[in-house]
Amino acid sequence: MKEIRKALTIAGSDSSAGAGIQADIKTMTLNGVYAMSVITALTAQNTTGVFDILESTPEFLKEQMDAVFTDIYPDAVKIGMVSSKELIEAISQKLKQYKAKNIVVDPVMVATSGSKLLKDDAIDTLKEKLFPLADILTPNIPEAEILIGRKISNVKDMEKAGEEISRKYKCATLIKGGHLVNDANDYLYDKEGMWFYGKRIDTNNTHGTGCTLSSAIASNLAKGFSMKESVKMAKDYLSKALADGLDLGKGSGPMNHAFDIKESYKECYEKDK
Repeated sequence: MKEIRKALTIAGSDSSAGAGIQADIKTMTLNGVYAMSVITALTAQNTTGVFDILESTPEFLKEQMDAVFTDIYPDAVKIGMVSSKELIEAISQKLKQYKAKNIVVDPVMVATSGSKLLKDDAIDTLKEKLFPLADILTPNIPEAEILIGRKISNVKDMEKAGEEISRKYKCATLIKGGHLVNDANDYLYDKEGMWFYGKRIDTNNTHGTGCTLSSAIASNLAKGFSMKESVKMAKDYLSKALADGLDLGKGSGPMNHAFDIKESYKECYEKDK
């Protein structure tokens, strides 16, 4: 019987499929693991913004987690958009109950479009209940600024923030540098610091970049790669998905998660005019 590693995403649904659960499932599948999902919220969303959010109840969220963990136990868990403290508490309770492993927390507070996705009273609960369970946190610079309470203006600030967050929550921390005016360089602190350098890709279509990167990291951890290897491979995957040049929607469009298999269904693509 064929074995495959499994990864679970706990996040919100994106009706335009560029971010959230849909991006996570595509990323996990294209990174060679079996993807499962627990939905924290439904969003009415497209490339221009988030128009409405319908949250799952904590009770139903727990039932989803029970259904997954008691049948197909995941080798890694990625946690994305969780908009209320009650849902955060439910997730942390179940993660501890089932002794979940390889937990990647993407502290989603603001969407790429600028829409706020996390209630103010949920931030403290996120820090207290969920971060201590994580193997790695993946904040972007605005999110890291919220976590440390000060501005991040340069690479030295990124290094200090990564070490501070990592030591506080006793987990690896990846500070994503895309919001700085430089190349897309990310800083990982995992008992020691390490830079991952990348060329900035000239595109406005960056919807779901954080979801994609964290899901790729979870996929690689599920397959048994080290933290450094998992981050490097995930960053390479994200760069290629962005560089493929997909252009959809009127706002910040999605990337092509399936860039690597495009040749297999090239007849589905419109011919160049």
